[in-house]
Amino acid sequence: MSTTGIRLHAPAPGWSLSADVVVVGSGVAGLTAALRCEAAGLDTVVVTKARLDDGSTRWAQGGIAAALGEGDTPEQHLADTLVAGVGLCDEEAVRILVTEGPDAVRRLIETGAHFDESADGALALTREGGHHRRRIAHAGGDATGAEISRALVEAVGDAVPTATRARGLRTVENALVLDLLTDAEGRTAGVTLHVMGEGQHDGVGAVHAPAVVLATGGMGQVFSATTNPAVSTGDGVALALRAGAEVSDLEFVQFHPTVLFLGADAEGQQPLVSEAVRGEGAHLVDADGVRFMVGQHELAELAPRDIVAKGIMRRMREQDAEHMYLDARHFGAEMWEQRFPTILAACRAHGIDPVTEPVPVAPAAHYASGGVRTDKHGRTTVPGLYACGEVACTGVHGANRLASNSLLEGLVYAERIAADITSVRAAQGLHARVPEPVPHPSRPAHPLLAPETRFAVQRAMTRGAGVLRSAASLAGAADELRALYDEAVTALDGDGKTAEPGDDTWEATNLLGVARVLVAAARLREETRGCHWREDHADRDDDAWRRHIVVRLNPDGSLAVGTTDTADFPPTLSAAPGDAPSAPGTPADQRPQEQ
Repeated sequence: MSTTGIRLHAPAPGWSLSADVVVVGSGVAGLTAALRCEAAGLDTVVVTKARLDDGSTRWAQGGIAAALGEGDTPEQHLADTLVAGVGLCDEEAVRILVTEGPDAVRRLIETGAHFDESADGALALTREGGHHRRRIAHAGGDATGAEISRALVEAVGDAVPTATRARGLRTVENALVLDLLTDAEGRTAGVTLHVMGEGQHDGVGAVHAPAVVLATGGMGQVFSATTNPAVSTGDGVALALRAGAEVSDLEFVQFHPTVLFLGADAEGQQPLVSEAVRGEGAHLVDADGVRFMVGQHELAELAPRDIVAKGIMRRMREQDAEHMYLDARHFGAEMWEQRFPTILAACRAHGIDPVTEPVPVAPAAHYASGGVRTDKHGRTTVPGLYACGEVACTGVHGANRLASNSLLEGLVYAERIAADITSVRAAQGLHARVPEPVPHPSRPAHPLLAPETRFAVQRAMTRGAGVLRSAASLAGAADELRALYDEAVTALDGDGKTAEPGDDTWEATNLLGVARVLVAAARLREETRGCHWREDHADRDDDAWRRHIVVRLNPDGSLAVGTTDTADFPPTLSAAPGDAPSAPGTPADQRPQEQ
């Protein structure tokens, strides 16, 4: 049974697999962790919500940042990352990222990823916001994520079991992971999941394993307009909360400054206009052609993303405009076609030709800098549960992610997780866990949300917890979310009814769960820092708020919200697989709140 005792209402598992490790997610983080585990001889299963190449990684346009160019150093990359994180980066975690990053990228190339090269055969490096050097490696012009995904998926294909290869890396596609399985002592014992009618498994089942790696990506679908694909519904964060894990810094949601504006009522995934377009010399202008970022920051359009997003929003408010413009007409047709073919095609598909006209842009939800709290080896506060990539909070990003550090973080920390699991196995073996029986009461213990709740959550979050936030807007969002939750609880308590179990109701329930945490953290942080912008607290307050917000889920469904004492994270206190369990970490200055 999980620490909280809260599980998604679902049928009993009808089938099961056993493995040494199960990796949930198939982006750069998940597939890297899986390939490294399999190469070390671990029996590995990858579970992914859609197809192997359908996650957020393949949508990444800009590239992957690492000190690979002449004259660049990890120390310079470190400095740029710390500035972008506005005082909340874990410097040791960042140092790991920038020092291990270059070799990790080289190993990715050895795996089969092909990055763009200059005429002399060296990597063609570009520059993005917040970077003082050209250190962004890219592929296919603006299709870096797609190339990385292709290479990793092909490598997975080479590692699957065959008639002559008994062991290998198994995959379960079209599967939504539901909850963590634990043994009688609270250690990880696998996951339950629902397979959507394709492949050799169908319906609710289980994968039994003493180590689980969450690499489920982001939660951008908690907002109405986002760059994230439809599968990014915060499932990993929600699962971790129900399992008793700590979540940190969820208020720091990065809104990408330049998303193609499709109208004020546009919902769902929106086309991204990569920061690399500005890196190559595009200008942000208003309707009169004025470059409004000049004078706001030394890097103008290439300032860190939070500063650019705020600059755009300020200008929109000043001019009562719905969007600004990105002007790259001076690139010419050849550069657009060769360097940014994906963006050019997306713009033209929506009736805009960047070669001859400025592109309308506005900020939209893009990346969660916070997530499931981990240590430097990806271990969470639940023994045997790991997290990496966007679902995790490693401390690398602080209050605002530096452009193109996300793919690198997924790569570096996935390798560290695989190394940690492998070292445990070498030292003492990965011992199979006997999971506690999954409870199936005669009536649901906790409500599921109706599918249409998803849209109500998104609209409440967009109104109250978007780029611009205040005590009043956040209180309004909290009230709307609480009403949705209370309505479901009342229906369950009144007649024992809840929404029918299914992927759409599980996703809606997960979205509401992560939305509540985000709003609770944003209400508590009474300052403006990084990508958290409080209109009623416009200044950064290091004395009171240079610290992290940590949230846990209580057994009664309420949230325990607190802060760390300093900008340093306390240890996760999580045992590795096979170790004796220890008590979960406790947020300092705990302030329980009903949310």
